[in-house]
Amino acid sequence: MENEFRAVADCASLEEVRAHIDRLDRQIVALLAERGGYVKQAARFKKSTDDVKAPARVEQVIAKVTGLAQELGADAVVVEKVYRAMIAGFIEAELREHAGLASGASKA
Repeated sequence: MENEFRAVADCASLEEVRAHIDRLDRQIVALLAERGGYVKQAARFKKSTDDVKAPARVEQVIAKVTGLAQELGADAVVVEKVYRAMIAGFIEAELREHAGLASGASKA
């Protein structure tokens, strides 16, 4: 699935365009759910909130996905904005998970 890209269908109507977008939205949300599961697991391996925030790792991911965008013909600006927003949301979720793990460890 690495670097998989399906050619965009030539649609004959707005309804057909929307049907393709709806199909893609379902796949994107499923992938976000999967990614979120891994983010939740990552919290177990991080010692501090600074490890969760990991700004150097964020920039590494951004560089990787903007490179992929260029390779796959996507708008790199859009990809970067989407990823920055997504990563910010996942960092918030991971911080909550990390705090929960830390409070559970302190009770044990």
